[in-house]
Amino acid sequence: MRLQCEVEVLSQLLPSCGLQGRGRAARAVVSLGRPPGGAGTGTGTGVYLMVCTARDRTGARYKVQQNVERLFTRFVEQGKATVRLREPAVDLRLSKANASDLKTFLSALRLAHQGTDAGVLPLSTLVPAKNSEVEKPKTKMLITSRRDYPLTKSFPYSLEHLQTSYCKLARVDTRVLCLRRLRKLDLSHNHIKQLPATLGDLACLQELDLHDNHLESFSGALCRSGLQKSLQFLDLSQNRLRALPLEFCELGGLVHVKLDDNELVRLPCRFGQLGRLRFLSAARNRLPFLPSDFRRLSLENLDLFGNPFEQPNPVVPNIQLKIPLTLSECAARATINHRIPYGCHLLPSHLCEDLGVAKTCQCGSACLSSFVQITVTMNLHHVAHTVVLVDNMGGTDAPVLCYFCSLRCYSQFLDRHLQSNR
Repeated sequence: MRLQCEVEVLSQLLPSCGLQGRGRAARAVVSLGRPPGGAGTGTGTGVYLMVCTARDRTGARYKVQQNVERLFTRFVEQGKATVRLREPAVDLRLSKANASDLKTFLSALRLAHQGTDAGVLPLSTLVPAKNSEVEKPKTKMLITSRRDYPLTKSFPYSLEHLQTSYCKLARVDTRVLCLRRLRKLDLSHNHIKQLPATLGDLACLQELDLHDNHLESFSGALCRSGLQKSLQFLDLSQNRLRALPLEFCELGGLVHVKLDDNELVRLPCRFGQLGRLRFLSAARNRLPFLPSDFRRLSLENLDLFGNPFEQPNPVVPNIQLKIPLTLSECAARATINHRIPYGCHLLPSHLCEDLGVAKTCQCGSACLSSFVQITVTMNLHHVAHTVVLVDNMGGTDAPVLCYFCSLRCYSQFLDRHLQSNR
């Protein structure tokens, strides 16, 4: 019988000498059985306890029959127990074991100590442990050149941090998508053009670095996956992105986002839904203005340097009003203003999508496809504690979209604006 756990071997004589015997527990395989060729020994004799570690794979053997002084099992439900031996006078402290396996192992050990017929005990042949059994699981792997990339060997399933940079990868390796414990994935400095939707199956993934690749899009399917809750850090800088999907705003766990050096011409209209976002960098893109929802952010650091922001001009509106309002516009406004529940089980999916991107007037009412649009100036310190200058002139202002559901709302805003500038 074999048990995988961590073992600490302590001498019982050290406390009498005034010494502390605590050391470091080592990953080990503890076996209960006979040496090879020992099957012909007498009843109960020749049964040993063998402890194999990475430092001693051949194992240290301890006789079992009438040699176990005591078993300490108070914390066996936590995978912990201590085996006290008479000769040699040592304590074997077991930890991090499967509780059920540990109970079975201790029961067999107790029977072997009492001299029970070896034929009824679940004994195993005492052989050296394999490296994979006693070595600490590998949790981190850094690959920074193509020649070091494993082509014939699999990635260890225990990996929690994987970096494969400067490997000229054109796609994400399917073997990486099987690493379910992965928390940090760094694929920076490659040639990746597209991300597989199955990347979202990495439910523990907290950090994803795609810096300096050839990405032209970021899949909406990824945004609807398990990454919604787990992903906290996302680096998409130095790619070829022109836009982000509306579903990007469903990545509610994001804290740190880097979008520098892309070709972004807009940010998603519901960007303000990223309530946990604290660090945002979208420098050197092609943003002419920010979405109106941007005002809802509460950031610690914001960098929008090097974007060709338009000069706001509230006096020159973009009027998309349809008078009288269409029946669909009236129905959509009423649905949102009165918070009427809706979903794809009640409405066609395209109508649900339209309702999801409805605009909000300054008066608080909703508007869908009939509105007045302008850009107004917003000081970025209203949404961020630290702001990198927007331009070389020392400015921290940027244009933000503003919507009105009617000419009346727009004219009231315009009156206030003109009065404040007198």
